[in-house]
Parts: sequence; C-alpha cells; structure tokens
Amino acid sequence: MTRPGKRCACDPCWPQARAGAARDATAKRKVDYRHLKNPFPVMGVFSEDRVEALHEAALDMLETLGIKVLLPEARALFKAGGARVDAPAEMVFIGREMVTAALDTAPKSIPVKAGHPDRDLTLELGNLIFQPGAGAPHATDLARGRRPGTIRDFRELTQLTQSFDVLHMVPPLIEPQDAPIHLRHYTTMEAQLTLSDKLPFVFSRGTPQVQQSFEMLRDFRGLSDETFHADPHCYTIINTNSPRQIDIPMAQGLIDFARAGQVSIVTPFTLMGAMAPITVAGAITLSHAEALAAITLAQLARPGAPVCYGTFTSNVDMKSGAPAFGTPEHMKASLAAGQLARRLGLPWRCASGSAANINDAQAANETQFGIWGCLLAGATVVIHAAGWLEGGLTVSYEKLITDMEVLQMVAEICAGTAAGEVEIGLDALAEVQPGGHFFAAGQTMARYQTEFYEPLVADWSNFGTWTERGAHDANTRATGVWQDRLARFTPPATDPDRIAALNAYIRAKTAAGGAPPES
Repeated sequence: MTRPGKRCACDPCWPQARAGAARDATAKRKVDYRHLKNPFPVMGVFSEDRVEALHEAALDMLETLGIKVLLPEARALFKAGGARVDAPAEMVFIGREMVTAALDTAPKSIPVKAGHPDRDLTLELGNLIFQPGAGAPHATDLARGRRPGTIRDFRELTQLTQSFDVLHMVPPLIEPQDAPIHLRHYTTMEAQLTLSDKLPFVFSRGTPQVQQSFEMLRDFRGLSDETFHADPHCYTIINTNSPRQIDIPMAQGLIDFARAGQVSIVTPFTLMGAMAPITVAGAITLSHAEALAAITLAQLARPGAPVCYGTFTSNVDMKSGAPAFGTPEHMKASLAAGQLARRLGLPWRCASGSAANINDAQAANETQFGIWGCLLAGATVVIHAAGWLEGGLTVSYEKLITDMEVLQMVAEICAGTAAGEVEIGLDALAEVQPGGHFFAAGQTMARYQTEFYEPLVADWSNFGTWTERGAHDANTRATGVWQDRLARFTPPATDPDRIAALNAYIRAKTAAGGAPPES
C-alpha cells in the first residue's frame, strides 16, 4: 500500500529515470560467459571409504568379470598391454596395474583449440562448460511441430548454439535424417565450421568418416598435420554399451581420436534397473568400470591421449521401463560420479536432461534439478543442459531458449560479485533519508541500466501490462526469441577461399561415394 502523498517505489514513471534513460539509451551491460569457473562447493553422496569401495569394486569387475570388446584391434592393444584376452568370447580382463598406468598418463588438464582464440577452452576440474541437448533423432518447435531431424534443423540449432556465449561447445545436436549416413558427416562438419567458431564435434562412425572429418577441420582451420595433432581441435563422445561392452565404432573411435591427439569424452549410459543395477551404488560402479576400461584403451593407443571421464547415470520408470531424468536418483548418481572423478583427478562430463514430452513445468523442473546435480558434483562439461526433451528423442527450440535463461543466470553467479567501496555505497546511503527510496539516488542512476541481469525470455511486467501485451506465455515468447536470433544471425568471419575449398572437398568425396560407417 502507498502512503498518502507518496509515490509507489515501483512506479516506472519517475522523471529522473526517464531522463536517465534518454541520456544513456545505448548503455550495455558487459558480461563474459565464455570462460566460467564453478563457484559452488562440491557435494558428495557417499563417504570417502565408500567411494574407495566403489573404485575397488570397479577394478575387481574389470579384472575378474571382464569387459566385452568387439573390435579385434582393441583386443590386441589390451593384450599387448598385459590384459588377459579370451578371443573367442571377445572378453578382455584388465588388471589393476594397467588401469593405474593409464590413469597416470591421462592428462589432468586438456587445453582445446576452437575456431577463435577467445573460444578456446581448458578441460579440467573446476572449469564449467555447457552444451545444449544432443543426439536426438527429432526436432520440435511451436511453429513447425515435431518432426524427424533435418539438415535445416542441424544448421539452425548450430546457429542458436553459436548465438549464446554460455554454450561453449557444439554437440551432435540432432541427427539430420535427410542426409544419408555415408554423407552425413559432410553435412554436420560443414555446418559447424561455417556457422560456428566454437569447439566442433566429430561423430565416431568408423575410421573413414573420422579421418575425413579431421581433414576437413584441419584444412578449414589452415593447420598442418603436425599442428593439428599437437593440440585437440575437436572432440567426440564415446558411449559404452552397458553392461560391460564396448562396440566396434566406439572402440575404433577411441583409438582414432587418441592417435590423432583429439579429445574423447567417455560416457557410459547406465540406467538403473535397465542396463545397470537398480541401486545408485551398483549403477555407478558399473559406469566407473566401463569408463576406466575405455580410458585405458585410449592410453594404450597413445599414452597421454586427451580423454575425459564421464557418466550419464539415471533411473528408469519401473512401471513402464522408460528412462527418467532430473530425478533424485539421477542427482545422487551425478554426485557420486563427481566423487570418483575427483579421486582420479580427471576432467569429466555429466548430464542434465528431461523425460517430459513438451516444454512444460515438468521439463523445466527435471532439467534444472539435473543441472544442479552437475554443478554440485563439480562437473567440467555439462551436456543436455538446454533443449533436451523426451529422454533424448527430441531437441526443442523453445526449451533451448527457456533453458538458456537458467544457464545465463548460473553464469552470472560464476562471475562473482564486487563489494568495493563504490558497491557498498555509503554515499548512496547518506543521500537517501529514512523512509525514502533509492530510485533517484546517484548510485542507482549511474547503474540502473547495467547493474542487473536482463532476462532473455522471462516477463517481469505486472499482470495488467502482461495482459495488455497479449498475455504470452514463456513458450510463445521463446518462439519469438529463437526466430529473432536466426533472423539476425551473422556467421563468424571466415576466409571465403577456405569455404570454397571445403565445399570442393565435399563435392569430390561425395562423387567418390562418401564414407560408409563401420559397424
């Protein structure tokens, strides 16, 4: 209630504020979301002795139960490194000493080179890197509906990823199903290289496709073979086939990326009660064992190869068998994985996600709860942080935008808060009399346009104003945001000759039949 004769402190029509806006209508808030440090204290779900027990159980599993490795070359590397191999059964039994040796050579800090130096990243504990949702076969938005992913969708989602600084790496956003599988790597690499200067993703679908992707990236960046192999310039994601199996493309990808000096992010996908034990401890033990096996293979292929530890462990709905995300069990598993990653000292990847079918309150709750699990677990790379729906079957344009609001607010917390003499503001406190307001104070007038985070999609107007503007909900506003971003998108500056050379390469390789994936 406003006292008689006194204006409400929320009145937007203060003459001083209007004058200030006229004086400095071009004021912009300066933010840096490109290089984030995780500001949150890490949490754990298990005591240290139980973490050690999980690690020892994983080593026991590898040594006594073994892991099935379908690629003969990978089995040969394990055997040469001292593992016991049962070739007819395709089983590999990895001793503790091999795992320890691999962890000794795996780098604890991995500098990676993007298309622009300011986009370079360092994968190490304490840093915080976000990716949007990835790997979905479908895309959806309010304007065009749910549909199989297309080349257009991949390009548009790459543009949106480029448009937000808080997204640091380009993931395999969706599968462009209108691009034949033997040509798809040309489509995805061309989009990433010409529409983004962030760290690109390369699918591990057999050596021919990987090598051609490396060649496209190397030549587009103007690198020599030696320079390309000296530092990581791209990454892949390696998913084990839980329980206890590494298939041919994934094993080959580990070897190819290790030998080329490029980053592999090892990510067992262990759903409790389905392809993993129903308990958090059991599922994380399995995930840990599979990650250790994959990391060991990478180090056998090339000691010192850049490789990230990872997990994607959640539970299923035991009534339907459908995957669930953003659950308490998902969060506990993330916290446990963080404890194991810190024990190893390796940079690591965790994940958010949602099983919701549309971008609604369930979707927001699950994604945010999953993100908090990653943050409190101390994850280096957080994937599926924006846009992911249906347990990974769909990437939503609107959800990508509404999730960006959360990621940008997290980034604001990462930036820290100043508390110098100017910020404490004794002058401002002296200027305003008891019972007064700070709307027209000098400190406020100097900072009101730049002090606070400006929302991307949230509407902070009152009910009357919101109604007068059309009563648009968050999804509708998000549609406008992504459409505006795409309409105004400008790709990074690129040498036209390199674009022409890339297109010529793709035409020649396409005419030669492309590169069928290995299975």
